[in-house]
Amino acid sequence: MSIKNSYTLILGLLLSLCSCKKNNTIQPGVIPSGNDPNFEIVANVDEGFSGFNRKVVVFGIDLYAVPAVADLKLLHAANVMAQYLDNNEDGTVDNILVLDHMLANKAFLVLWKQEDDLDFDPPQDRLGQDLGNDETFPMSVAELKTGPFDASLEEVLHLVNYAGHSFAYPKVFGLNPGSELANAMDIARGGQFFNIPDPYPINAWYSYDDETCEYDCQSIEYLYWAITSLLGAQENRLNVIAKHRKAKTPKLCWSLRIQQSITY
Repeated sequence: MSIKNSYTLILGLLLSLCSCKKNNTIQPGVIPSGNDPNFEIVANVDEGFSGFNRKVVVFGIDLYAVPAVADLKLLHAANVMAQYLDNNEDGTVDNILVLDHMLANKAFLVLWKQEDDLDFDPPQDRLGQDLGNDETFPMSVAELKTGPFDASLEEVLHLVNYAGHSFAYPKVFGLNPGSELANAMDIARGGQFFNIPDPYPINAWYSYDDETCEYDCQSIEYLYWAITSLLGAQENRLNVIAKHRKAKTPKLCWSLRIQQSITY
C-alpha cells in the first residue's frame, strides 16, 4: 500500500464514518447487545480488564468499556476501527499484514469515563490505547468540521499505527530513530531531540511539547498530525493546535516532508 493510498483510506474514513443513533441504559449485571447491525456488545471476562464490563470485537481487536461509557460511543469507536481497517467495507481487511501485527500484539482499546478507570493492569504482552467517553463525539459528515473534535479519529489511528504499521513496516513507520518517519519528524522538529527542547528551534514546524511523550510517542503523534493535516481534518482547530505545528493545510510544510520522505 502506498502512502497516498493510506491517505485515501483515512479520507474515506472521515467522509463515511457511521454511528449509532440510540443509547441503551446499562443495568447492573445486564449487557445490552447494542443496536448496531454490524457489531455486538458482549460481556467482558478477559484477564486484566476487570473494571471494563463489556466489549466489542472488530476483526479480532478488542474494544473495552467501563459501565459509565455510553453504548453509542463504544459502538462508534468500533465503527471507526472497522473503517480504518476495512475502508471499502467489503468485509475484508485492506492490509492483512497490519492486522496480523495488531493481533500478534494483542492490540486493544479501552474507553473510560473517569481518569481512575485507567487504573487497571492489562497483561504485559498486550499493546493498548485509551479513549475518553467525553472526548468521543459521533456525528454526521456535515458536522465533522464544525462540531467538537472527535478524539476517536485520533486515538484509534494511534493504535493502528502503533500496534500495526510500526511493526509491519519498521523501516518506514518504525518509531525509533532512523526510520523514514523518524527522520522526517527530526526535520520537522528542527533536530533530533530525546527531550522536549525549550524552546524549539525557530525553523521547527512540529513542536509537540507534552513532557510525558517520549521519542516513540512523538513519532506516533507526528504521523497523526501529518495525516490529519493533509486531509484537512484540523482546519477548524487552529486556535487549539497552533502551538503543536505551524502548517494546517496540505499546501504547507507537512505535505512536503511526508510526501517526499515516507513511502512504502
